[in-house]
Amino acid sequence: MKTFKKPDSILLVASLTLVLLGVLILASVSAVFSIERFGKPDYLLNHQLLYGLAPGLFLGLIAFLIPLEKIKKISPWIFVFNLFFLVLLISSRLGLNLVGASRWIGLGPVNFQPSEFLKISLILYLAAWLTRPESSSAAPKVAKKPWDKLSPGLPFLFILGLVTLLLAPQPDVGTLSVVASIALVVFFLSGTPWWQNASLWLLGAAALAFLIKIAPYRLNRWLVFLNPDLDPMGRGYQLKQALIAIGSGGFLGLGLGLSRQKFGFLPQTIGDAIFPVFAEEAGFLGALILISVLLIFVWQGFRVSRLNKDKFSQLVGAGLSFWIGFQALTNISSLAGLLPLTGVPLPFVSYGGSHLVAELIGVGILLNISRET
Repeated sequence: MKTFKKPDSILLVASLTLVLLGVLILASVSAVFSIERFGKPDYLLNHQLLYGLAPGLFLGLIAFLIPLEKIKKISPWIFVFNLFFLVLLISSRLGLNLVGASRWIGLGPVNFQPSEFLKISLILYLAAWLTRPESSSAAPKVAKKPWDKLSPGLPFLFILGLVTLLLAPQPDVGTLSVVASIALVVFFLSGTPWWQNASLWLLGAAALAFLIKIAPYRLNRWLVFLNPDLDPMGRGYQLKQALIAIGSGGFLGLGLGLSRQKFGFLPQTIGDAIFPVFAEEAGFLGALILISVLLIFVWQGFRVSRLNKDKFSQLVGAGLSFWIGFQALTNISSLAGLLPLTGVPLPFVSYGGSHLVAELIGVGILLNISRET
């Protein structure tokens, strides 16, 4: 019989710290852009609090309170509902084209990105599917058919292919790479055959190479990654300015609100490129604190998942922890020149309501897992 206790204190404190740091960093970085665009220094911050933090905390609390067994039962419907919005995005007039991409659905005053919620719904669905009773060792043994050797690899490939077809036209290869990596990690951790995992990773790498080849701007990002000094006023401009911002901060930084790069030099300072501006203002010490809290959150997320005896909870917790850690690593590393530039936000910090709501729901589920022993 299962017993319940309070959520893991380390995970809870790390989560609250990340939320508070996100608000503080966005308040410092967004003021200039907010004045230029809306005439108020706190407009973007208030928008993030109203449409990101508030609904995220509410939905995260619901995710924390719902029994994990019920979450498992409804996970296929959550995934199908998410796919419906992705189809709607590319086939109707509800899709909004912002900053050159069609990734948002507009419903009155609210705009949201279905792809951000796909990260959670896919984790839940895969965990529920890969831990279904007929796939467990306790299930009755029946005579295997020849095509059973391809299961669950073939159905998984179909699911991942469907997701790819829905994300690629947006275009959103950065999010697609994160989603595919999450799915492959959950598939691997479920105990599937090693040869299926190796084949899927190779196939994924080939698909990524193809997507890079057919889009010149993606190829340019790889060329800039291999040679950061390539075209510093053109293709390599953003990376060059990001490195200048990170290097200008020194050890203690210039002071919160005193960044120079956010004054029209570095693009997307409140979104994907918010980390270099924070590093410029808070210095190496501030950046180290943020990265340390992220590492503590991810480590503790994996730990509470491993200690849980339920396989579904283990896969969901590991998938959510990997998602936050991998996305943070991708964002920070790409802006430091360690990976090609991508368009994924920094978890809990970058401006954008959809990803913050999704992340807080993920936190709620992780805390839910942590209290189950």
